[in-house]
Amino acid sequence: MTAPDVDITILVNNQAPPGLVAEHGLSLWIRTTDRHILFDTGQGPALPANAEALGVDLGLTDQLVLSHGHYDHTGGLAHLLKVAPRAHVYCHPGVVQPRYRKREDGPKGIQIPEDAKAALYRLPEKQLHWTSEATFLADAIGLTGPIPRQTPYEDTGGPFFLDPGVRQPDPIEDDLALWVGTAEGLVICVGCCHAGIVNTIDHVRRLSGISRIRAVIGGLHLMNASRHRLEKTVAAMAALPIDKVIACHCTGEAAFGALDMALGDRFIRGEAGETYQL
Repeated sequence: MTAPDVDITILVNNQAPPGLVAEHGLSLWIRTTDRHILFDTGQGPALPANAEALGVDLGLTDQLVLSHGHYDHTGGLAHLLKVAPRAHVYCHPGVVQPRYRKREDGPKGIQIPEDAKAALYRLPEKQLHWTSEATFLADAIGLTGPIPRQTPYEDTGGPFFLDPGVRQPDPIEDDLALWVGTAEGLVICVGCCHAGIVNTIDHVRRLSGISRIRAVIGGLHLMNASRHRLEKTVAAMAALPIDKVIACHCTGEAAFGALDMALGDRFIRGEAGETYQL
C-alpha cells in the first residue's frame, strides 16, 4: 500500500535563510494529493511568520501531529488551532505532563506551554486523538505510537526528568514518528527522535512492511551523543537503504559532520524554507 507523491516543507528549524525566522524547534508541512498535515509547531513565533513568508496557508491543516510534549515542538499549537479550528490533533497522552531538563543553574521546565495545553483541552472530543499505539492517518500514512527501545547504544539524548527535583528520569515515552509509504520507499518524519533514530527506523519498517527508505527528515537529537553512540548510529544509518537523510533541529554539529562524511550525497543539512518532493 502506497500513498500519492508527497512534498514536505520545513517551516520551523534552527537554521533559516535571510527572510525567514530561525528558531530552536521544528515544524514540517506535509502535503499529499488530498491531505495537509502539520507535524509539530516549533516554539511558536516562527510558525506563523515563516508560513506567511512561504505562502503556506495553515488554515488548510487537516491533521496536526505532535511528536512529543516539549515546548519547542508544541509552542505554536494554540495559533494553529486558532487558524485551523477543524484540524484533528494526534498525540500521545504523555504530551501534557510536566517535564524538566537538568542544568547547572537548576532544573528548567521544558513541557508544553500552558496556552497550548489549554487549546488542546478545548478541542471537541472527536478532534482530539490520544495516540497510544500505531495508527493510520490515511492510506499509507501512519503514526508509530510509542517506539520500542531496542538498541543498546541509543538513549533519550539528555538529562530529562518528570519532576523539578530531577529524581525521576523521563523516558519520553510519548515520542512518535510519522511515516508515509510511497512508490519509492518510506518517508519518515521525526521530531527529536528521543527513542533513537535507529530504533525509530526499525519500528517503522516493521509496521509498514516496507524496507526501502526514500527519506528521513527531522531532528535526530545527537547533539549530546557520546562518541560511541554517534559512531554506532552513523554506521547503522550508512548501512541502511536510505536515499536521503535530511537532518534538522537538534541533530548537532558533530553529527552533521559525521553524517555528511558517512553518507555523502545522501545527506542534506535541513534549512527552514526548503521543500522536498518525494
